[in-house]
Amino acid sequence: MADNKRELINSLQKNILQWEGYKPPSLSERKLFGLNTIEANFPNGIFPIRAVHELVCDNTEQATASSGFISGLLSVLMQNSGACLWISLSGNMYPVALRSFEVEPDRIIFIQLKKDKDVLWAMEEALKCAGLTAVVGELSEVDFKQSRRLQLAVEQSGVTGFILRNRSNKMGSTACAARWHVKPLASEAIDGLPGLGFPRWQVELLRVRNGKPGNWVVEWSDTGFTPILKEQLEHQIQKVG
Repeated sequence: MADNKRELINSLQKNILQWEGYKPPSLSERKLFGLNTIEANFPNGIFPIRAVHELVCDNTEQATASSGFISGLLSVLMQNSGACLWISLSGNMYPVALRSFEVEPDRIIFIQLKKDKDVLWAMEEALKCAGLTAVVGELSEVDFKQSRRLQLAVEQSGVTGFILRNRSNKMGSTACAARWHVKPLASEAIDGLPGLGFPRWQVELLRVRNGKPGNWVVEWSDTGFTPILKEQLEHQIQKVG
């Protein structure tokens, strides 16, 4: 009897996750991001690719770090084919830099708009287009109703959406699958040589639907994302000291 109840509960949990947009991808379309320690905090241990992710930023530096983190995700999402629409309010995006994340700029359609309402309209229409792989939109504010419309769009099309929020002091509830906060960190010198190392960030998962929040240090290198373990950080600090 207990086993029957456990099976029923598991079945209901899987159904609820699918209704909320967490439909597990097939083996042929599952994306491996190299974020194993982070992906484990999501339902079913899978980074949701048919969902909208919200990245909140306090300043220009964090907005740049968030753009870099998104670019790394795009390199996996777009590794076979597809295109991305990137809608900006600030116009700070430097397309050539995308090559550092193995994303060709000519596969990104860049649009610059002036108002949140225009970005929201463009995002919703683009997220309905199954021909796109991902849509990135820069916004100052977004409420639950607006984010719910975006989430419903991706559940139908299978596109992945990213919202760059530039006013983290005005964070209300949203329907996004996850809320992230990405901060830039000093890079580690490569083989002791002078100059900049690989991009490194403090990645915090502030909120995740049916998952676990967490905090990690992540680096982008020639092999993609690499979570930096606490022991590695301590060793690097000792070398500097």
